Amino acid sequence: MNIVQFHSDLTKLIEVLPPKITKNIPEKSKLFDVIELVLDYGRLPEIRHGNHEIEYLGDDLIEKEDLDYIVNHIPEFTHDNRSGIPGTLHRISAIRNRQGAVVGLTLRIGRIVTGTIECIKDIVLTEKSILFLGKPGVGKTTKLREISRLLADELHKRVVVVDTSNEIAGDGDTPHPAIGHARRMQVKQPEFQKDIMIEAVENHTPEVIVVDEIGTEAEAQAARTIAERGVMLIATAHGNCLENLIKNPVLSDLVGSVQSVTLGDDEARRRASQKTVLEREKQPTFDVVIEILDRNTLAVYKDTAEAVDYILRGWPIKPEIRHVTMTEEDKPDEQKNQLEKMDEKQELNEEKSISPNDSLKFSFSRKDFAKQVKNFKKLYIYAVSRNIVETAIERLNLNCELTRNIDDADIVIAHKSFSKGQNKVLSIANDYRLPVYFVRTNSMPQIQKVLKDALQVPDSDEDAVFIDETENALDEAKQAIEKIQNGEIEVALAPQSLAIRKLQHELADQYGLRSESFGDDDERHLVIYKD
Repeated sequence: MNIVQFHSDLTKLIEVLPPKITKNIPEKSKLFDVIELVLDYGRLPEIRHGNHEIEYLGDDLIEKEDLDYIVNHIPEFTHDNRSGIPGTLHRISAIRNRQGAVVGLTLRIGRIVTGTIECIKDIVLTEKSILFLGKPGVGKTTKLREISRLLADELHKRVVVVDTSNEIAGDGDTPHPAIGHARRMQVKQPEFQKDIMIEAVENHTPEVIVVDEIGTEAEAQAARTIAERGVMLIATAHGNCLENLIKNPVLSDLVGSVQSVTLGDDEARRRASQKTVLEREKQPTFDVVIEILDRNTLAVYKDTAEAVDYILRGWPIKPEIRHVTMTEEDKPDEQKNQLEKMDEKQELNEEKSISPNDSLKFSFSRKDFAKQVKNFKKLYIYAVSRNIVETAIERLNLNCELTRNIDDADIVIAHKSFSKGQNKVLSIANDYRLPVYFVRTNSMPQIQKVLKDALQVPDSDEDAVFIDETENALDEAKQAIEKIQNGEIEVALAPQSLAIRKLQHELADQYGLRSESFGDDDERHLVIYKD
């Protein structure tokens, strides 16, 4: 949305506010990152910014007359307590008391943000069905609007937007220009969304259907019906990530559903798993799943079926990470200033590594370090203790990981008792020309010796020295964290190498503390602060 259009829509929102609030609203140029206005009876009015900052408007508490003033200047609320302002994307939601009176209002500011799908435009152009996942406020609906406009205006597709509560195309009978020439079908009540989805397919011959917030089993079934008729489906669903969706019994049908399967003995041994496992039941409704991690970061699973299979089998899978970029002309001056400050802060903390793990439990991963600096191997084990092998890999800081699929393996390690006679796994290894190493017993010394032989690791103390240094440095960081938690403001650590400082940064992050590096060359060290 250009600045003129944004200011115009913002004016319409400000016009419905009572005078005692409008007089305290900042200049429009300072509202570019505002997400919503919150007005609750008996409290100060609030403006909430995208960076989680809250700004209070004046010193006067909200009264019933203020809420009534707004309610009288907007269309009536629907059954889901939502209303809007015709011709804009703003959404107004009500909170009611037990008697049904409005005691709070959330005025969510809607805006057109262009360029948010540029990094996934190639996926949209493949005409595959796409499902967006992400927590509220990360821009799922914004992307639906831009995709609708792209498909309708640039690709000239017949696009129908199923708009529940006027989320996508704004309030009023005329759709907002944000969706281009796409047509919009309004949904009277949220529980009727599934019916409008089917009606759109049966009555209006669309090539693309766009729908927001699939949240019930009936809507999931309607989505499958649409996809099976050859219609491209663009939708969002409740859930932060693909794994959450798989575990959701109501919505798992969107990604193929999950069923319990009993494997044969040979297959269970080949997979090194139990005989009863979870498998994908059918073809997913959506070909592509995109997790919106934040407004500028997307995790793309290009093949939903493959991703679900990997997750159910416990195999490692990494989505393709894509970033939304903005041109300098698109950034308002205030936003440019904030981004410049963020860039400076990023340069100051260039060595800082942020872990995506929400847990406070921290463990030093030798495997991750080895991946960064050495060639990497995948091992397939047969009739060998998986726990002992994994422990040996960690202890020796070996440059490898275990795989459950022999097709992905570089090396096979099997028990000596299976070296003679016909064996399916060894036959496959022979066909693939994979090197096979045998262990005589499932003991730690024996497995460590075979792993070193397989990976051509010389007997030296270098790995042990590295492990000791790193773990001592992490112990020092943990002690510093305890001091911070006990009241100290900052604690300086001993100088360490770049790799070890990154691990110390990560440990501080997981305990919610701030850390920065100071010094030059051999004197470079961390200081941990209370955030």
